[in-house]
Amino acid sequence: MKELRGRTAVLTGGSRGIGPYIARALAGEGVNLALAARSAGELEKVAQELAGLGVRAVAIPTDVTDAAARRALVERAEAELGPVDILVNNAGIEEVSRFARQAPEGIVKIIETNVIASMLLARQVLPGMLERRRGHIINMASLAGKKGMGFISVYSATKAALIEWTAALRAELEGSGVGVSVICPGFVSQAGMFAGYGRPAPRLAGTVRPERVGSAVVRAIRNDLQEVLVSPSPIRPLLALNTLAPGLGNAVVKRMGIVGMFRGLAEEREAAS
Repeated sequence: MKELRGRTAVLTGGSRGIGPYIARALAGEGVNLALAARSAGELEKVAQELAGLGVRAVAIPTDVTDAAARRALVERAEAELGPVDILVNNAGIEEVSRFARQAPEGIVKIIETNVIASMLLARQVLPGMLERRRGHIINMASLAGKKGMGFISVYSATKAALIEWTAALRAELEGSGVGVSVICPGFVSQAGMFAGYGRPAPRLAGTVRPERVGSAVVRAIRNDLQEVLVSPSPIRPLLALNTLAPGLGNAVVKRMGIVGMFRGLAEEREAAS
């Protein structure tokens, strides 16, 4: 989708983390936004900021795991802004924990939020996109979906699901005028789940600024890219190594200090509970 000005986007997880950065990047291209999240007050602040950038923005408090709320989100977005041209599935949950200690209901909630809600929102807007032969779906995944990480195993699994679903859906939609992309950030500074840990990333892993994630979303839509990795250093050689020799890939990730960081976080949370 080359021309973005005047298009309408639905962005979930729009009130905090990298959501506002994605919203600003789209607004900078002239995209009108329907912002969804559970936190109404924070959502309204982002909408007001975007209005100051010259686009229309509406805040729609939404629990994406609720079917009625998803329907209401799309219906209100279309009523106030027009047909949905872009869907950004950004809402997500991460829990740092040993898998054996995670509550079953917590596991279900992560899967419902990260995967099922993304699929069902796409299912809701896709028929209209196909009819107009125009649209784009963005799924926000993670490098943890390319290389599963211990102590965030459920989160890693959900992001891996988004990556492969994106690939499969792209094949299905080829020639339809509708694109699908997945964005895979590494550790993001200043905003998002990692920033909430309150500790630096392992030196060998590094961090990226949240603005780069927003720019990656715009680039993926404009160029209809299947997958964009957002990392401070070349990451594909490590991913290729992991594919060829998973054991060696595990050793490299451990050597980088990533496993140790998540283990420490899990132990801290166990001690505090």
